[in-house]
Amino acid sequence: MKCINKLIAVLLSGAFIILPVSGCTNQKESIKDAYNVYNTSAQYGLTQAEADNMIKPFAQDLCIAGFDNTESDDVLSEAAEGAGVFLISDKTASYTQNVHEKLYPASTTKILTAYIALKYGDLDQTVTVSEESQKGLDPSSSVCGVQAGDQLTLKDLLYGLMLCSGNDAAEAIAETISGSREKFADLMNQEALALGATDSHFVNAHGLPDEDHYTSVYDLYLIFQVAVKNEQFVEIINAKEYDAVYKDKDSQTVEKKWKNTNKYLTGEEAQPEGVTVIGGKTGTTKDAGYCLVLLSENRKKQPVISIVLKADGRSDLYLLMSQMLSNFSN
Repeated sequence: MKCINKLIAVLLSGAFIILPVSGCTNQKESIKDAYNVYNTSAQYGLTQAEADNMIKPFAQDLCIAGFDNTESDDVLSEAAEGAGVFLISDKTASYTQNVHEKLYPASTTKILTAYIALKYGDLDQTVTVSEESQKGLDPSSSVCGVQAGDQLTLKDLLYGLMLCSGNDAAEAIAETISGSREKFADLMNQEALALGATDSHFVNAHGLPDEDHYTSVYDLYLIFQVAVKNEQFVEIINAKEYDAVYKDKDSQTVEKKWKNTNKYLTGEEAQPEGVTVIGGKTGTTKDAGYCLVLLSENRKKQPVISIVLKADGRSDLYLLMSQMLSNFSN
């Protein structure tokens, strides 16, 4: 479906994309990557070249998807409630399935959390995890294992957030950026609206279920497409694992290995032929089902964003995603 002028609310917003640039630290760490982010990000437009520093109108470079669903026998569409494939270079939504339906995002929420942290935070800042930030956190939910009193950098927390989907890291980041989880949720909604995500509302930084916490496939595309313009963000989601070294409340050294939950990157799921998966974010709750947002490169070396929300199971999630990438990414 060719990009068309749609979503009047988006076009009238007058919003502009401002790309954050964050530096790397010299702290002791080990990152194992599957993809050289810096070789191609500027090449296919994820970052700006030096000569292209003009600010552009919001909707100029977006795929604007309508409400029609793609009819295809090549994908198991019934395996999920919502899905979409967006070809960034062509400005085309090549596969759409209920892309404007409001759905629970689960931990794909953390894409927005990371985007905001990179936009407003200092990656070198040392964060002391507070007791307040960890209050009320479901101990059975996904965590990276940080504790009250731990001292680590914001950059460390972002790896804990995006690789092993740490809800504890999300809460610490929210407090660091905004002072409280409530104020951070307000900021999430402001940023989402500025990006044109009009079918979304967020009440927390991690994505645990709440009836007032929802998004859509298309809104996630809008959020993700601007997040991946930040090279640091792409470096984080591309890492297979991360060795975090930090201090606990007693100044004792803590060493943790955080592994990516993206099965394409870990090799547990085969990547579709002709497609290179760069990274993304998984999400799973009972209410949200199985969710996955991906940045990939097709056989033409062009960037592709693909999204599946509310799949029935993990195997169906990866099956549908692979079918979409195999048939609609080129």
